[in-house]
Amino acid sequence: MRRIFPDADPAPLDDDALAGLYSPADPGRPALRVNFVSSLDGAVTVEGYSEGLSGPADKRVFAVLRAVCDALVVAAGTLRHEGYGPVRVRRPAGHPPLVVVSRSLDLDPALPALAEAPVRPYVVTCAAAPLDKREALASVAEVLVHGDTEVDLGAAVADLHGRGLRQLLCEGGPHLLGSLVAADLVDELCLTLSPLLVGAGPGRMSAGLPAPVPRRLGLRHVLAAEDGTLLLRYVHS
Repeated sequence: MRRIFPDADPAPLDDDALAGLYSPADPGRPALRVNFVSSLDGAVTVEGYSEGLSGPADKRVFAVLRAVCDALVVAAGTLRHEGYGPVRVRRPAGHPPLVVVSRSLDLDPALPALAEAPVRPYVVTCAAAPLDKREALASVAEVLVHGDTEVDLGAAVADLHGRGLRQLLCEGGPHLLGSLVAADLVDELCLTLSPLLVGAGPGRMSAGLPAPVPRRLGLRHVLAAEDGTLLLRYVHS
C-alpha cells in the first residue's frame, strides 16, 4: 500500500506510517469518524456480507482505525448480522468499549460481543424501548437512554464525548450512517473502494431519511493497494 495523494510516494507504508496517516485530524476536539467499504458501484455487501468486499489493505486500515478510537459504535442490526465478537484491540490504552445503538433493543444479553466484552459496553436506546429488555441488558452493559420514541443521536454522541470517549468510530450500518448524516454528526469518513462491480440488489452506504443539507468533506489522502483497492480519508474542514 502506498500514498498517491497528496504528495505521491512510491514507498510502501509500514504500520507506523499508516497509523500516522489516520491519526485524529484534531486530537483536542471530540469527533465521530465513520468507516465503510464499498464496491465501485456503491454496494456495501456481497451475498449479504461486507466481508466479500474487504481485502488485506482494508483490513489493515480497519485495525488501525480501531486502535486509535476511544469507542466503537455500531448499530444492533449490523452487530447481529455481521457476527461481531468481543472487541479486543492491542494498544497501550486498552480495549475500546463497544457502543451498540438500538431503538427496539432486539439484543440478546448473551451475545459474545456483549457478554464476553473485555470492557463493559454501552447500549444506546430511547425511552420507548421495552423496560424488561433494558433491565436484561443492564446486566452486561451500561444502558444509555436518549430520546423518546427514537434514539437522539446528538444527545448520545454528546454523552459519550462527556464520558471521555472523544474519538468515536462508527462501523455502520447504513441506517445508522443515514441518521448520523441527517443529524450532521459525521466529522470524518474513511472509505475503502473495492475494485468490484456488484450490480443491482445490495444496499448502499446510507439509508433512511435524506439529510436536510448536503455536507462537504475535504479529501485528506488517497492510498492505493496493489490489487487496485483505494482507501480514501475525508475530513470535515
